[in-house]
Amino acid sequence: MKIAIVCYPTFGGSGVMATELGISLVNHGHEVHFIAYKKPVRLSELNHKLHFHKVNVPDYPLFSFVPYELALSTKLVDVVKNYSIDVLHVHYAIPHGTDITLVGNHPSYKTAVTFSINKSDIVTCVSQSLKEDTFDQFDIKKDIIVIPNFIDINKYIVQQDLCLQENPKPQTEFIISHVSNFRPVKNISNVIKIFYNIQKQLKAQLVMIGEGPEKKMAEDLCQELGISHLVKFLGNSNQVEKNLCHSDLFLLPSSAESFGLAALEAMASGVAIISSNAGGLTEINIDGQTGYVDYFDNIEEMSRKAISILSDKKTLDNFKNNAFLKAQEYDINKIVPIYEKTYKRALDSIK
Repeated sequence: MKIAIVCYPTFGGSGVMATELGISLVNHGHEVHFIAYKKPVRLSELNHKLHFHKVNVPDYPLFSFVPYELALSTKLVDVVKNYSIDVLHVHYAIPHGTDITLVGNHPSYKTAVTFSINKSDIVTCVSQSLKEDTFDQFDIKKDIIVIPNFIDINKYIVQQDLCLQENPKPQTEFIISHVSNFRPVKNISNVIKIFYNIQKQLKAQLVMIGEGPEKKMAEDLCQELGISHLVKFLGNSNQVEKNLCHSDLFLLPSSAESFGLAALEAMASGVAIISSNAGGLTEINIDGQTGYVDYFDNIEEMSRKAISILSDKKTLDNFKNNAFLKAQEYDINKIVPIYEKTYKRALDSIK
């Protein structure tokens, strides 16, 4: 098949998944065309089966705001015509999955989002929670197929082996980690406060991976709490598995998550999870097995549960092993064939 994928080319879960999906589809023999305003961050090499088409937006004085949607629509038509595209996979209703219920529900977008979903040949989403929220908040007439996000489990297994070779000696302190785009919905201040409580009782350091609007606030909060020397801000990374392989516990107290890809990546690295119970997180982080879930603002309870996991080696090892086993259910080799069947179903529906 010839498949065009529209995505946001950022470090967010939507852009990452779209890129990994496209690369895997090429490995399965398909021809894939990415369409975005810049090359997706995880799209390193192009070839005769893997293409990128940049959406060029003219800077015209008449417009108060850059007309990206118009430029994107024009590029879609051009690519579909010029490359005889079979399937157009628009990887979001609006930029990010989480935003379908946050921004998409705004009166300025709701009618257009509802129309777009209902006029699609097939609609998918990444969690049962997101499916239910979409039906609750929009007048949707189409069925929605749940196809979860995925990871390449072999990549994480290889990285674990490399980490053991690099640091064969046991760690003398616990490594707590967080990965996100540092948006307000991620509750970065809660991550810092939970870690602050942990380090008061256990020797630990916090690794913060990502960039975004809340980063400066987080740095200032660390300074205020006197823990800056225990917190490392690493910025964005294309290889989070390298940063997570030494981690013991992952914190994700988001107030909304369509799926929680960062948590799944941590689980694939054999890391126990403390997360909120928002959105799709409870579908991957099984309370009492792979970690614990709680309300996003229940800092004290999350701190208590984190300390309880870390305080007993047998408990910690059990949670870490369960997390890795759960992550295996979302291996790329299990999920991408579901997309292929879905594409075929879309094609069959219009014949």
